[in-house]
Amino acid sequence: MSTPPPSLRMVEVPGAEALWLLEGSALGRLVRPQRDLTVIRPGRHTWGYGRLVARTPAQAAAVPATVTYHVDEVRPATATGWTVTVAGRVGVITDPDEVPHCQRTLAGRRHGPHDTLLRLHPETATGFRLAHAEA
Repeated sequence: MSTPPPSLRMVEVPGAEALWLLEGSALGRLVRPQRDLTVIRPGRHTWGYGRLVARTPAQAAAVPATVTYHVDEVRPATATGWTVTVAGRVGVITDPDEVPHCQRTLAGRRHGPHDTLLRLHPETATGFRLAHAEA
């Protein structure tokens, strides 16, 4: 006989806590429109000075002025975790002095010629925690 899965619910977290959760993570996804589709690209990020710096495999010319960045950490074994989505204006980092610093700061695999560095200025931050429902 198996144990039934626990009842779960999503609990909204305040914007400051959502940004704190985002700061403690390193992997995310850039969500942006392209033609009539929504495109999702993996990303590495770091948080500093009220901005999110992300590296993602997207052509710099194809990045719109506003994007959404999504991060989550869900642990299926314990049925706990969180999810954070930030949206705002974005700029491509092209300063020749800043690009090498950002590339060193953001660990992980580079994406060749489509490796684009972005600076996201969050205008909205939404976060949720996955919690066990009260009995």
